[in-house]
Amino acid sequence: MEYATVGTFGHSCLLPRRDSLTRKSKSSRLPTDAAAAYSLNSPSRRIKAVDTNSQNLNVHLEARAESAVDTINPASKALVWPSPSDETPFWKKEFPTWDVSVELPADVENDSDLMHIIHVTAEMAPIAKVGGLGDVVTGLARACLSRGHTVDVMLPFYECIDKQHITDLTLVTTYNSFHDGKWIPTNAYRGEVSGIPVIFIEPSNQFFKGKYVYGGSYNELEAYIFFSRACLEWMQQVTGVQPDIIHVHEWQTSALALLYWDMYHHLSLKRPRITLTIHNMEHYGECRQEQLSKCGLDGAIYATTDKAVDDRTIGHNPERLSLLKGGIVYSNAVMTVSPTYLKETLCSGWLSSTLIRNRDKYFGILNGIDTAIWNPATDIFLPVKYNAQKLEGKKFCKDYVQKGLGLPVESAGIAEGKDVVNGTQRKVPLVVCITRLVAQKGLHLIIHAIKHIEELGGQMVVLGKAPDGRVEREFKDLADLYNEGPAIRILLMYSEELSHMLYAAADMVLVPSLYEPCGLAQMIGMRYGAVPIVRRTGGLADTVFDIDDHSNSHMANGYIFEGIDEGSLNSALDRAFSLYKNKPDEWTGLVRKAMERDNSWNNTAGNYIEVYNSVRVR
Repeated sequence: MEYATVGTFGHSCLLPRRDSLTRKSKSSRLPTDAAAAYSLNSPSRRIKAVDTNSQNLNVHLEARAESAVDTINPASKALVWPSPSDETPFWKKEFPTWDVSVELPADVENDSDLMHIIHVTAEMAPIAKVGGLGDVVTGLARACLSRGHTVDVMLPFYECIDKQHITDLTLVTTYNSFHDGKWIPTNAYRGEVSGIPVIFIEPSNQFFKGKYVYGGSYNELEAYIFFSRACLEWMQQVTGVQPDIIHVHEWQTSALALLYWDMYHHLSLKRPRITLTIHNMEHYGECRQEQLSKCGLDGAIYATTDKAVDDRTIGHNPERLSLLKGGIVYSNAVMTVSPTYLKETLCSGWLSSTLIRNRDKYFGILNGIDTAIWNPATDIFLPVKYNAQKLEGKKFCKDYVQKGLGLPVESAGIAEGKDVVNGTQRKVPLVVCITRLVAQKGLHLIIHAIKHIEELGGQMVVLGKAPDGRVEREFKDLADLYNEGPAIRILLMYSEELSHMLYAAADMVLVPSLYEPCGLAQMIGMRYGAVPIVRRTGGLADTVFDIDDHSNSHMANGYIFEGIDEGSLNSALDRAFSLYKNKPDEWTGLVRKAMERDNSWNNTAGNYIEVYNSVRVR
């Protein structure tokens, strides 16, 4: 097969050339565009979810999980099975209201030394989510709230935000914040998202206007520098609040650290200390001196190696700044999202020298997942709920998704409402890969997995969007090729609802990243009983432990491969398929073990609290 080289973020990858893709057999086609994927059919074919809870679902209460599953008797529930020909795709139907509140889980006690934490961020799930950043902000904020701390999130009021997800949205005040020689009238709103207090910042200029969180017609870098100052201006000018910690995230809000220490700390903001989390070291916030100067700082004074100059541009004309580097230098503590990624970033990349100089304040803290949102025992998007002790519902979820996507279903007995024998395993494993289709995620390995899984007699669903037009075209070609067959579905979109269903349906979740600071897919997959198959890198190495590593057998919960070559991936897939097909009892035990692993934010938030306490003013 011939390959074409494409790539983003400085990494090359191989994609099959269009003219090298051939296929003999075709069956009923499932187009790639989900909006056009379903022809008109009788509305009576719409799917009805088996919902065993009230309309106001208090999903965070783990104590309710067991009782929720207890009420399910799949054989007695009349499921209406989906079909690719349904008028409405099964993931676009109406679902019950999901009330993810911040009532305290029964097993979490308040910390003894409470503090006020403000997150300043470009993303927050679910209202402004593009990647894992949004999930982390929401999950960490909820976990700290549950431990008794006061937590606020400050977020740009993007024009694209669906206000229906905001509770008690109120305009608090209009104030002025500085940009490019002018004071810009700025609205500050307060509301609540998933039980978390949020302050929304809305400037009166064109910033943050558009259909998407990123990619508007305005200058994004200048917009986030403005937002960083507007947040400090809100604290000083409007409220006079003195939080213990201002937690900034990524390059987008790194300028806040510079503004705080070189401007606002000399005014009235004295108490706060700044912490920075780096979620992905590939995004640096490259900035011209004059762009930084628009916020009122003198950009020229940061063009030194010990402050914010982009080391890659030294000697160039002009030299440039890196907002992320400035954030590292000026923050009181810097975190990244897994211990292994910390080690990797100290050893490679142009920022490694800066991180080494600041090693004493650099911490690797593994992300968690929000187990209120990601809970198969209470998930409103699932047709049948289940847990690690009662796995029958997972088999229904698999059949449900297979039917909805037009994939063959082996166990016809389930569709007929017959009883399911606990522990029986069908012999056609379903692998899902839910990811942004960018080079970091191992595009050539995803493409190879599609081919190899089909050869092994399995099924695979890829769900994701490609921001790079070249990558999107290549995956559209693959979708045209494979979506007509009986084994593969490539859906070039993102759907929160469908992602929940796919994790529940999956036997395995594939994460073949070339590098992965932390990764959430493997942890969410485990939560839903999908055994992870991952490459050993970053947070994947910190959360997945190979079943054939006998030195670490008590931790074994998935499959790991080392290389970035196809053979390494084949080995992991072959081992997983072999256990699934030949040793169903062992496979069921592995599924339960993966589901019972605690990847919750409640388990990891204490590490953040320790860092906060190490830098706060007493």
